[in-house]
Amino acid sequence: MNRILVVDDEPQIRRMLRTSLQSSGYEVVLALDGADGLKHFEEERPDLIITDLAMPNLNGVELTQAVRRLGTTPIIVLSVRDADAMKVHALDEGADDYLTKPFSMPELLARVRAQLRRTPAMPVESGPIEVGDFVVDPEAHTVAVQHAAVHLTPKEFDLLLLLARAPGKVLTHKVLLRAIWGPAGDGQPEYLRVLVAGLRKKIERFEGKRYIQSEPWVGYRFLPSGFTSTEG
Repeated sequence: MNRILVVDDEPQIRRMLRTSLQSSGYEVVLALDGADGLKHFEEERPDLIITDLAMPNLNGVELTQAVRRLGTTPIIVLSVRDADAMKVHALDEGADDYLTKPFSMPELLARVRAQLRRTPAMPVESGPIEVGDFVVDPEAHTVAVQHAAVHLTPKEFDLLLLLARAPGKVLTHKVLLRAIWGPAGDGQPEYLRVLVAGLRKKIERFEGKRYIQSEPWVGYRFLPSGFTSTEG
C-alpha cells in the first residue's frame, strides 16, 4: 500500500484529502504545516507528498527544497489562483506537479496515480526511451513517432529528450531555458516559444494528435500518448 503525506494547515482540506485518499486504497499521514511535514517525511518516508504552498513555519517551497536535498519523492503542490509566482518557484525547486484550488478529487487522484507509476523509473535512461507513441534514442539522435522517423534540429531534439524523460510532469520555462541554452536562456521566453512551436509542427502531424500541453505562465507538460485539443 502506497503511503501519502498530506501537508496543509487547513483542517478541512486535510480531512477531505485523507477521506478521499484512504477510500482509494492509500495509507495517509497528515502534517499540520511545513515543519511538521518535514518531520513526518524524515520519519515515515512516504511514497508521495501532497503539500499546500502558503503555510506557517515552513512553506511549501521551503518544504520542497528540504525534501529534494534528501531524495526524489514525488511532490504535488496545491495553490490558490493568486499564488502563481510561488507555484512556479516550487516547480523550479523540484516539485513534480501542481493543482490550483479549488480542484476536483478525481483529477488529484489521477495525478497521484501518474506520479506513483513514474517513481520506479526516475533514473535517467541511457538507451532508447520508449514512451507512448515515441521512441527517442539519445545516442543515435533519432526520433520515431508512431513508428515514423521524424527529423529534428539539435535543439528540438534536446527539448524533446527533456520532455520524454519526464512524461506527464510540468517542466517550467526556467528549467527548460536553462537546460537548453544555459545562462544565456535566462529571461528569454521567446527562445522557448519558437522552439516549442517548431517541435510541435514536426511531431503533432499524426492523426491530429497533440503531445505538448501548455501550462499558462508556468511551462509545458509532455503527454506521449497524445491528447485532443479539448483537453488543453
